[in-house]
Amino acid sequence: MKLAFFNNNLNHHQVNVADEFYRLLGKDFVYIATSVQDKIGLKGGKDYSSKPYLLMACSSAENRKKAFELARIADVCIFGAQSLDFAIERAKQKTCGIAFELSERWMKRGWLNVLSPRLLRWWWYYQTLFRFRPFYKLNASAFSAGDHRRLFSYKGRCYKWGYFTYVDTNHKFEISETDVSNSEFTYKLMWCGRFLALKHPELPILAVSKLKAKGYKFILDFYGSGVKEKQAKELVKKLKLEDVVKFHGELPNDLIIKAMKNHSIFLFTSDRYEGWGAVANESMANGCVLVASNAIGSAPYLIQDGVNGFLFKSCNVDSLTEKIQWLFDHPDKIQSMRRHARETMVELWSPQKAAENLLILIDDLQHNRKCSVKEGPASIAEIY
Repeated sequence: MKLAFFNNNLNHHQVNVADEFYRLLGKDFVYIATSVQDKIGLKGGKDYSSKPYLLMACSSAENRKKAFELARIADVCIFGAQSLDFAIERAKQKTCGIAFELSERWMKRGWLNVLSPRLLRWWWYYQTLFRFRPFYKLNASAFSAGDHRRLFSYKGRCYKWGYFTYVDTNHKFEISETDVSNSEFTYKLMWCGRFLALKHPELPILAVSKLKAKGYKFILDFYGSGVKEKQAKELVKKLKLEDVVKFHGELPNDLIIKAMKNHSIFLFTSDRYEGWGAVANESMANGCVLVASNAIGSAPYLIQDGVNGFLFKSCNVDSLTEKIQWLFDHPDKIQSMRRHARETMVELWSPQKAAENLLILIDDLQHNRKCSVKEGPASIAEIY
C-alpha cells in the first residue's frame, strides 16, 4: 500500500508519526512537504530534510510534478496544511482512492472563522467535490468533529487524530516517588510554554495565591518566555509569591523533559485558541498529572478526568484551584494518576500506536467494515 502524507513542512509535530509510517511501510511511505522549508523557519528548531521518505515539492518543478502524481495514484493520501491543490487533484480522478483531510478545529474563533478564505475554500471543495469521494477527516482537536457538524461536513467520517511527540516506551522508565509522608513535603507544579495571552500564565499564579493562603506547601516553576512574561512576574511580586513561584526562562527541550520528570503536576492553562497543545503529550508521557483547560484541543482526547489527570473550566481560576487542591488533599492518588498518565501515552497515544491504528482504519475502510479501532488515534471522533 502506497501512503502519501502531504503537509506544509516536516516539523516536530509530524516527524515522529512519519518515522513510524516509514518503519511500517518502508518505501511505500512518502511525506511531501508542500512549502519552502529551511532551518531558520522551522518550528521546533530542527531540520528533518535528510529523512529518506521526504519529498520537497517546492524544491524543483520535477519534485512538484512527482507530488501531483502521488496525489493521483497513491492508494491513500493524507492532506494537511497547504495541500488543498493536491487534494483537489486527487478528488478529480475517476477512480479516487481513500483520502484524509488532517487539521485542527476549523472554528477556533467561532462563526468568525467562516469568513476565513482558507476555510471557505476547503469547505467549498468539500461540498462540491470531496463529499462525493472517499474523503475522511482526521481531527487534531477534540472539538473538530463538532465544528464539522455545524458546517454540515464530514458527517460520519470523523476520526480522532492529533500531534504525536516522542514517547519513551522503555519499560524501565521510572517515575520519581512522591514522598508525601514527610510533613515538610513540597509539591512541585510546572507550567511551560510561550507567555502569550491565549496561554493564560496568570491563571496558575492566581490559583497558587489562594492555595498559599490556605497553608499548602508547593513550588510553581515557569518555563518559557514571551510578551506576557513581564506581566506575570509583576503579578507574582504584587501577590508576594516570590518564595513559591520561580521563572526559569527558555531551556532546550531535553532539559524541559528532564524537568517534567521531576515534577508531579503539570498545569496547562490555554484557552480555546490552543489548537492541540503538544506539551500535554510530553508532560503525560513523562509522568505528570496533567491539569488542563477543558477548551484545549488535546485535553478531552487525552484526559480521563480523575484517572490520569483533570480538566478544569477554561479561564476559571476557582476551577483550576479546586483541581490542584484536590490533588494536594489526596496525595495517595497522585502516584497512581502519574502512572495512568504515562500508560495513556505509551498504550494509546504514542506515534507508534497512531501509525498502527491508522493502517487498521484504512484496511477497515477499504473493505467496507466498521471502524475496529475502539479508542485513541483513528477511532471514531465523538462530538464535544
